[in-house]
Amino acid sequence: MHTDTIPKISIDSAEYMRSDAMRTIELPSGDKLRALASHLKVALKGEERKEIQAASLSLITELATAYEIAPPPLKVLNARPRKVTENYATETFGDYDFESTAIRLWMRTAVQKKTTSYGTLLSTLCHEFCHHLDVVALGLPHTYHTRGFYERAAILYHFVQDTPVRSIVWSPHRNGTFSVDWARTMRR
Repeated sequence: MHTDTIPKISIDSAEYMRSDAMRTIELPSGDKLRALASHLKVALKGEERKEIQAASLSLITELATAYEIAPPPLKVLNARPRKVTENYATETFGDYDFESTAIRLWMRTAVQKKTTSYGTLLSTLCHEFCHHLDVVALGLPHTYHTRGFYERAAILYHFVQDTPVRSIVWSPHRNGTFSVDWARTMRR
């Protein structure tokens, strides 16, 4: 994970800094969310897109209800899009559309077309929901990938999973961005 570059325009950089400073998120009651996450885990084992779509929609609707916001439209798609260049290859796990507030999640790997792991899909769902939360509830219309954003998404993911949260160790770069130091993070 790598943070976005700090915007040059002052109003945008102020939003970026506000997001970066928000290192936690208020959490709702977890019992219903965890039960719905278990349904998602079962649906993934069945590998049926419609079942995964329904389970994901139930979970994201409950998250939205807990945060007292409108649930985003959600679509679960099959194989992840993959972009390959001379220097790198990337896959899209999920995305958030600012205009429609819609979330898309991809349930299959790009190359082998295997059903993604439960942890990966749930993490992506929480990540994209945090974009929605930023835009509609937290006054962060650009929903930048800041350290705060990644930490909020991780807290939500671990809360829904009922697993302990690890403190993320960030490595700074010369251009003002940060990336996760996974080795040090995992040792904590």
